Amino acid sequence: MAVKIILLVVFFAVMVAVGLYARKTATDVNGFVLGGRAVGPWLTAFAYGTSYFSAVVFVGYAGQFGFKYGLSATWIGLGNAIIGSLLAWVVLGRRTRVMSKHLDSATMPDFFGKRYHSKAIRIVSALIAFIFLIPYTASVYNGLSRLFGMAFNIPYSVCVAAMAILTGVYVILGGYMATAINDFIQGIVMLIGIVAVIVAVLNGNGGFYQAYINLSAMESDIPVTAGLKGAFTSFFGPDPLNLMGVVILTSLGTWGLPQMVQKFYAIKDEKAIKTGTIISTFFAIVVAGGSYFLGGFGRLTDVAEITVNGKLAYDAIIPTMLSKLPDILIGVVVVLVLSASMSTLSSLVLTSSSTLTLDLIKGNFVKTMSEKKQVLVMRIFIVVFIVISVVIAMDPPTFIAQLMGISWGALAGAFLAPLFYGLYWKGVTRGGVWAGFVSGVGITVANMVFNFMSPINAGALAMIAGLVVVPLVSFITPKLDRGEIDFSFKCYDKKKVVEEKIALPDDVVQE
Repeated sequence: MAVKIILLVVFFAVMVAVGLYARKTATDVNGFVLGGRAVGPWLTAFAYGTSYFSAVVFVGYAGQFGFKYGLSATWIGLGNAIIGSLLAWVVLGRRTRVMSKHLDSATMPDFFGKRYHSKAIRIVSALIAFIFLIPYTASVYNGLSRLFGMAFNIPYSVCVAAMAILTGVYVILGGYMATAINDFIQGIVMLIGIVAVIVAVLNGNGGFYQAYINLSAMESDIPVTAGLKGAFTSFFGPDPLNLMGVVILTSLGTWGLPQMVQKFYAIKDEKAIKTGTIISTFFAIVVAGGSYFLGGFGRLTDVAEITVNGKLAYDAIIPTMLSKLPDILIGVVVVLVLSASMSTLSSLVLTSSSTLTLDLIKGNFVKTMSEKKQVLVMRIFIVVFIVISVVIAMDPPTFIAQLMGISWGALAGAFLAPLFYGLYWKGVTRGGVWAGFVSGVGITVANMVFNFMSPINAGALAMIAGLVVVPLVSFITPKLDRGEIDFSFKCYDKKKVVEEKIALPDDVVQE
């Protein structure tokens, strides 16, 4: 216990110290929200990765989908690395950085408002972001607190409150730069921790081959492959179709999440994008791939230990697996998941507060706001957002994975297509954007009410629907003014200076 407490105290002290150090960069809006657009590739890549992977992935998703799909759940982690990290940086990174700087936008709703020249689109997208970031935040608290309860026997409510306060302190103090520096530190902890945990858990099950043999002997209980032995060690697992839905939601979803895309706004320059792409992809392979690979052995856990009130508690699978580790490793795991969760939380609360302040309050309810006042209001909203999410986290309505599925489905379903097409295609119309918002939020909310499919598959459907609906509606609705479109895309026009060579100087007279 002493070792675990010491690790936590050191961790907390470092986080607060970084917040104090970064205060000098958080004096104006640009510095508080984007770190002055001067964040290097290493900090940005780690900020992207740590915001991507939290306790929701390590405790919720890895436990639930590892149990359902066995070792084939590793595909989810690889999808996160290839689609959610590599392709996201390649396809969105440079163009987002260039156009957001050109339009002087600091948030995704602000980008939409200026790209599509619509105040209404800006306001509605800000409301969507605020509303659906809350369940995601609640799910992060939930996952971390379950692990804390296992390691320290601390009440769930105390864990939630302590984590909320600490996250709020360093974000309020140092803004984006404090978040980015802490994300880098937390990312290093995550890389080392996940490798150590995988090795320890496998050794505790007799080594990799013995664990693999034991897993292969289990019969599938999923209808598609019911009774089949070896399904949990097969290439695509017992339920490939639903596995694909999880891959799409958790990988393609990052393309439309405000807290993820905002990382591209803040990166130093175009050159840093290339370096950041490599670092971010490597980080995702290790952390996401490792988490789902570990979760794939979840069925080796005694079912009685993960059953609550006669129902299987997916959120208890990973904590139960880890509870058998030596105390020093449990301390490492706690810091690992704390790192993952706090980095995600800090990104979420900063995104939400900046969106409310810059896109809803400023210019609508308060016509003129000084830089100093805007930063103050954002700090106040960080507190408000944390309090609301804590209240929800105290009595979460469903499993972690379902909470995250609702949030990701609505946000990415609404924003992915307008962002992607808006960066590449001049033909997107305001009608197309509205159709994307309606389809993304509509499918998610309709599924919450009528429950016609799992929140995971509904989220994947919402994203795919947006990619189809936005261009179709754009073809039949009024186009934007040509001058407005040309202005937005002007930033991609590169001037090429070519040296002119002539045979003889002008002052030489030819004979």
